[in-house]
Amino acid sequence: MAKNGYKKRKQESLFSKFVNCVLTLFIAYLIGAQMCTAANNNLRIAQVSDVHFSSFEKNTSYKFLEKSGDLLDDAILQVNTSGPYDFVMFTGDLINKPKSSELQLFAQHANKLIYPWYALDGNHDIDIDGKLTKSVFINELSKYNSKMNQKNIYYSFTPKKGYRVICLDSIIDYKITTNGEISSEQLAWLEGELNKYKKETIIICTHIPIYEPFSSSNHKLINEYELKRLLKSHRNPVIVLQGHYHAARLKQDDNALIVSCPSLVTFPNAFRVININTHKNKVNVDVFLKETNLKDIQTRSKVRLMGTQMLYGEESDRNGSFVLRRED
Repeated sequence: MAKNGYKKRKQESLFSKFVNCVLTLFIAYLIGAQMCTAANNNLRIAQVSDVHFSSFEKNTSYKFLEKSGDLLDDAILQVNTSGPYDFVMFTGDLINKPKSSELQLFAQHANKLIYPWYALDGNHDIDIDGKLTKSVFINELSKYNSKMNQKNIYYSFTPKKGYRVICLDSIIDYKITTNGEISSEQLAWLEGELNKYKKETIIICTHIPIYEPFSSSNHKLINEYELKRLLKSHRNPVIVLQGHYHAARLKQDDNALIVSCPSLVTFPNAFRVININTHKNKVNVDVFLKETNLKDIQTRSKVRLMGTQMLYGEESDRNGSFVLRRED
């Protein structure tokens, strides 16, 4: 009788272990599936703006040009060692002087990235009466980066299902100015993109801001209200990545999130990390400011510049978490 009881208890123990093993595997599968789904719905971007790369210029009163290459390499190292990223976006002013040779050197640095990278033009990148025109700019970049093999200087792409990235050309090249403008032809193209990708989360990339981080009449986008009207017509989330003002700002306007990025060569010598996670009815966006590890350069950048707090912003301008509504 004792032997039968022992045998029965042993069988029950083995059965319990089997059931626990199956349950553990099933739970692990569910967790893994959820993690996989979350990963597939997640888009991670590094935004680097206003690099102002220069191989030959001296520092100015507010730009640390002599160390622009070192600052760029540090940002690239930080990105490469903190991944994964879906892509890196350079939002204009890649170089400080519009020279093809400088653009080539910039690309050599950027190609150290282990993730795909894209770029758009800034006012320092285009020579309005010289050789580095808009068409030359995009053609030159295509020589060094296969991802930049675009027909137009404004373009769009799908980095992952559920997302559409739209890169705008906001630079005026018919006169000397630091203001920006989106051409009527480009506005019509943008409207077509928004209509085509109604269900997608849209990421707009521009050098001249659509939403000013602070008021500056000689830096603003001339037709900003037309852009804002178009973006508000898109029912699903719109995330705007912008540069030009060298300032860190974060602002939510209804269903749009505006991310203003500081410059690498001006205090706070920083870039952005944007993490976007799409759910059925909402999109969560976490934005972080990543300052340079070259603290000596950052300190020297700060002491040579007045109004550093305006560029550095408040803590809420540097890091933040946002929820945008999403419709099916």
